[in-house]
Amino acid sequence: MPYPLTRLGLRLRSLFLKARVEQELDEELRYHLEREVEERLAAGLTPEKARLSARRSLGPIAKSMEECRDMRRVSFIEHRVHDLRFAVRQLSKHRGFAYTAILVLALGIAANVAIFGFVDAALIKPLPYQEPSRLVTAFSTRPETAQGQARGSVSYLNFLDWRERNHAFSAIAAYDVRAGFTLATPAGPQRVPGLRVTAGFFRTLGVTPVLGREFHRDEEGPAAPATVVLSYSTWQTRFGGRRDVLGQTVTLQSDWLSDGEQHVVIGVLPRDFHFPMASHADFWATIRGRQACWDVPSCQSLETVARLADGVSPQTASASLTAIVEQLRRQYPDQHADPEIAKLVPLREVMIGDVRPILLTFLAGAGLVLLISCINIVSLLLVRSDSRTREIAVRNALGASSARLVLQFAAEALVLVVAGSACGLLLAAWGMRFLRSLLSTDMISNMPYLQEVGLNLRVVAFACAVSLVAAVVFAVTPVVRISMSERLVGLKEGGRGAAGTTWRRLGSHLVVAELAVALILLVTAGLLGKSLDRLLHVDTGFNTRHLASLGVSVASVRSGSSTAKSTSAKAEQPGLLARQVADRVSALPGVAAVGYADMLPLSVLAPSSTFWIPGRPEQDQLKESWPVRRVSAGYFTALQARLLRGRHFTYAEVADAPTDNDAGSTRLPIIINETAVRRYFRGEDPIGRSIAIGGRTSAPREIIGIVADIKEGPPQTPAHPAGYVPFNYVDFGLVVRTSQTGRSVFPSLLAAIHEVRPDLLVGRPTTMVEGIRTSPAASLHRSSAWLIGGFAGVAFLLSVVGLYGVVAYSVGLRTREIGVRMALGAQRRSVYQLVLGDAARLVAVGTGVGLICAVGTATLMRNLFFGVQSWDLPTLTTAAAVLILSALLASYIPARRAASVSPVEVLRAE
Repeated sequence: MPYPLTRLGLRLRSLFLKARVEQELDEELRYHLEREVEERLAAGLTPEKARLSARRSLGPIAKSMEECRDMRRVSFIEHRVHDLRFAVRQLSKHRGFAYTAILVLALGIAANVAIFGFVDAALIKPLPYQEPSRLVTAFSTRPETAQGQARGSVSYLNFLDWRERNHAFSAIAAYDVRAGFTLATPAGPQRVPGLRVTAGFFRTLGVTPVLGREFHRDEEGPAAPATVVLSYSTWQTRFGGRRDVLGQTVTLQSDWLSDGEQHVVIGVLPRDFHFPMASHADFWATIRGRQACWDVPSCQSLETVARLADGVSPQTASASLTAIVEQLRRQYPDQHADPEIAKLVPLREVMIGDVRPILLTFLAGAGLVLLISCINIVSLLLVRSDSRTREIAVRNALGASSARLVLQFAAEALVLVVAGSACGLLLAAWGMRFLRSLLSTDMISNMPYLQEVGLNLRVVAFACAVSLVAAVVFAVTPVVRISMSERLVGLKEGGRGAAGTTWRRLGSHLVVAELAVALILLVTAGLLGKSLDRLLHVDTGFNTRHLASLGVSVASVRSGSSTAKSTSAKAEQPGLLARQVADRVSALPGVAAVGYADMLPLSVLAPSSTFWIPGRPEQDQLKESWPVRRVSAGYFTALQARLLRGRHFTYAEVADAPTDNDAGSTRLPIIINETAVRRYFRGEDPIGRSIAIGGRTSAPREIIGIVADIKEGPPQTPAHPAGYVPFNYVDFGLVVRTSQTGRSVFPSLLAAIHEVRPDLLVGRPTTMVEGIRTSPAASLHRSSAWLIGGFAGVAFLLSVVGLYGVVAYSVGLRTREIGVRMALGAQRRSVYQLVLGDAARLVAVGTGVGLICAVGTATLMRNLFFGVQSWDLPTLTTAAAVLILSALLASYIPARRAASVSPVEVLRAE
């Protein structure tokens, strides 16, 4: 293979050492010339005749040098370099065109690359687990509710049966959805994020600790030793990254376990490990100790992670697990009354949740912006090609081939695309940081993969692919525009007549497409903005103004190594601490009312229970679980919730509330909401009736009041039946109605709570208004509205500018016609009508097409909207009106210029 390598070396040398090679070639040719001259001198010719004969024999030196260059086969590259230099010179002479095209292209590429960065992080980048495509979450559900259900919970007892009986999974593990620990530190107890999992959890994911080991099978269960695995960040911040951390102990307590226990550190997780459902857990412990829920088959507090065995499909695994569920139903008929089926969902879908359609929607919006950008640049190229018709015709007449012209256009397109792509990548990098800043802390904690958004090989490859497509389009456009026949016409007439008709037709179509796309984005942005407004002003069922809230919990861990309880943490009478805190806070200046509950409004819907109506047949019972809240006597007063009928709880009823349902008691009170009345007591008066919580064996409760629906879950959730019972718990959330702004009372509020008990764990105070504004749903709608609004603004500006360009160019082509019309007596009004009439037709067609497509697009995106319909008439009308008025205003400027044409000057110029 030496010969090809030698030829390649010669070509590379000719390309990169051109001056030296040219000098050597010149010296070699002159050497041959001198040898020829010497031979002829030896033959007896005179010096003049010898040199002349030698030159005739060898031919012109320049031609010989060119032939030698062609033999090296590097002329193609040299010609392309010349084309690029010529393209740069051409664009430098027309800076307005060049800067406009580069800026428009940069905006389009930046929007697409920025959104693709999020798509890559969420949908394309592999999960940080071994063979993530084989990971699924498994749960059982009723057949009628299985469709569309993305995740579900399972009880610990059922999970144990699944783990022992299944053969479709190579491994299966679970984690408790009730996350969080209280950590004992020298500065006092602290709330830390954490998760309890079953043994083999990390082995199921295929994650190996960077230090130590994961949990063994004997470290799960009531009698198992207490061990803990640390996250990498916790290892670095709390333990200084020391390798001797293994074997050290930390004291942790779960909210639903009575005591804090010393946990031995056995491992540290990798730096890049994340599990979105854990919200950046710092501490990982096993399911162990005594917890009532784990011994109750109906208490479903676990979610599973399973790895499919080799050669087992998801369908086979689902059928196998369904058979196990059916076995358990036959074996334990009292615990499994209704038939259920197993359902498997890929773990990626569970982790991504509703992000996939949102990101794809954003990517589609960015694609529309890129489409408009390309349409504008194509329009600019078409206009420029019209002005270059004579130049192209002359070059063609002088012998330039079609291929040579195409390569020249390709060089100009390449220069534009490279400059636009470079600027676009810089804008995209800034845009990704900006978009990430729009996401709330809660959203980032639930989607940790978005923290890795940025430029990488896949994102850059996507940008290169988009740029390549744009370069091809921009290179082909002038070629298609300037046909051979038009070159001849351009040579004869300067390209003035024939160019106009084609451009006006094609440019009109492009403008219609631009206007339609801009209207789609405007309508979508308007609907998202209206959804955000509806979400921020949703009817919560209570007055959110001047209402502060915070969580209070009792720490059962001590600093250092002690595991004893606090003086009266869990042993004290349930509700006593909450009443003491409420009494102390209510005495603060500016506090109008105080209430407390086990869970505050606008939080999560869980926990829930089944409502059972005593005396009704079982077939008439609604076997559905709805939220039940434990509340204080002044809870509804502090919220200023509307009491529709009946009364509130008395202080005596709350003080005497039993810890569990007392079967012998006949005066257990309950308050229900109006949706529960419609669902369970349609056409009946529920006051004085009885309702049980939990099932037929539960003690009945007397309905003493009906309140308006309160948003117990996130603001976007619909109204659900809900029940309220007297507070009988230890940990609680506090709501404080103030006569001043909520934040001004925060310092005194925290001080008053710690006066009651210095060791209480108090959450960050916030106002209910702020809670709605910073909720995940509001943050998602806000970021969506900003993003689509930005796309719509760019598309709107580009489409209006594009229409202005088309109308202005059309007027320029028709200047002679307009001058003749005015010379023959046409009034300025008729000129306005002529120009604006053409523009109005384009705007009407573009708006009509855009409205139809906008409604269709909004229908596909209806899951992103809250409180608005895809055919919302005010939004459609407003968006269309803004676009029409702006477009006609842009058309008015060239129409005015046309109406100001002097017929004498036009005719003199002709």
